[in-house]
Formats: sequence, C-alpha cells, structure tokens
Amino acid sequence: MPASRSVSRDIKRTRPARRWPLILLGLIVLSGAVIFVLPASFATRFMPAQVRAEDFSGSLLHGAAGKISINARDAGAIEWQLHPLALLRLAIVADIHWVKVGFLIDGTAELKLGRFAAHDITGGGPVDDLQTLGFAAGWKGTAKLAFTTITGTFDKLEAAVGKIDVANISSAAVAAGSDLGSYELQLGPQSIAPDGSLSATLNDTGGPVEAQAQIRFSPATRTGMLSGTLKERAEASPALRNQLSNLSQLRPRDASGRFPVELEFTF
Repeated sequence: MPASRSVSRDIKRTRPARRWPLILLGLIVLSGAVIFVLPASFATRFMPAQVRAEDFSGSLLHGAAGKISINARDAGAIEWQLHPLALLRLAIVADIHWVKVGFLIDGTAELKLGRFAAHDITGGGPVDDLQTLGFAAGWKGTAKLAFTTITGTFDKLEAAVGKIDVANISSAAVAAGSDLGSYELQLGPQSIAPDGSLSATLNDTGGPVEAQAQIRFSPATRTGMLSGTLKERAEASPALRNQLSNLSQLRPRDASGRFPVELEFTF
C-alpha cells in the first residue's frame, strides 16, 4: 500500500477528535446565550414543589424574585447570579442573596439531581423577622450565622458545619422577658444523624447566664432536649434569678455553683 494513502487515512481518523473543542465551545456559547435571553421567571422550573416565587425581575442569569413562600409561609425575597459553566455538568450553581425584612443571608447554592448543597453561608439579623417561617416564635434578639457547608435533599438535611451566634436573646414566656444573654451554637461534621436529628454544642458568650450544654433537635417530632449546666451571674434580673433558682432545686449545685439541667422543648 502506498505510504501516501496510509498517511491520508491517519489524518482522517484524527479529524473528528479535533472537532470536540469546537463543539464544546459552541455548547458553552449557546448555554450562555440562552441564559441571557430567558427571563428570571424561568427559574420556577427548577424550584421544589414546596417553594413558590413571584414578582420576578432580570434574567435567568442574574435575576430576582421579590416574593418567596415555602409551604405557604412568607420567605422574603431572593436575588441570584448563575454560574453558566456549571450547566455543562448538569448542575445549577448560583450566588444567592436572601432578604427577610432585616435578616440577610449570602452564599453559594448548588442544585443537582434532587439534591442541594450550600457553601460559605453568612448573614444575620433580628430573629423575630423569621417568625413567619415558623422559627423563634415569641423570641427577640439578633442572630449571626456562618456555615462552611450545608447539604441534603429537598426532604431533609444531611450535613451542616458552622455556627450560629445569638445576642440579647429574650422571650416573654421566660423570666418575664428578661435579657437572657448571648450564646454560640456550634455544629460539627457529624451534627446530623441518619434519622435527621441534629446535635449541637451550646455555650454562652456573655450575659446573665453561664451555660455549657448539648442540644438535640428532632425535626420529625419538632422537639428538642437541652442537657448541660447553668449558673446565674450577678447581672441576672430578679425574675431570671428566681427561675434558675427553681431549676436548681431539682438537682444539687457543684462547688462552682453550677447545676445540671435537662430541659425538653418544642419548636
């Protein structure tokens, strides 16, 4: 066989492989063009059934929904900026800015095959702004959160690593609305069990109560258990001091004046 024919066949075999970079580039350009053209309301196609959105503005690439509801509860407003290249791996990745009155959260979210992941989540605000979502009913104060990662499905959380700091927390149902101080709730890599229950450590960061405790939440039953030790400080109000004194009657104090507690609550 002449050498020229062999060389010609080799060249033909390599040509299709050289087209793949062009095809990939074309897909990227097409995906970007589609995202720029589609309106922000197209995002509803990717939302889980329990989420409703209205009052859209902008495009699918960079848009906003002025009204969000989750299970018919007011969930504020949201703005997003998509990462177009993530579509090539069949994932939706976006930088998110969420607002609920004065409570703000920023982070990066990813949706893929019925699962979600969120990274570098930071924010905070008044806790009473979250009451219409079913959180912290009757409580006042401020909260600040910082999570490196949160993952799960649309049905339940599977992992969460980070912390929540609350300050000047109070409730009309506890010590006549007295200031209860400031606390840090820390969640580690194993904080969420396979059954969906969540465990976290709770420590005070100042205020009228010295506290070191573990908290376990059960979303299925909407109950929790706080187990640890408490001790009033000099700045505790008379009403708070009286409630802590009543609790301390159940179990003796240690040499430092701390007393053990196991408090069950609903949320």
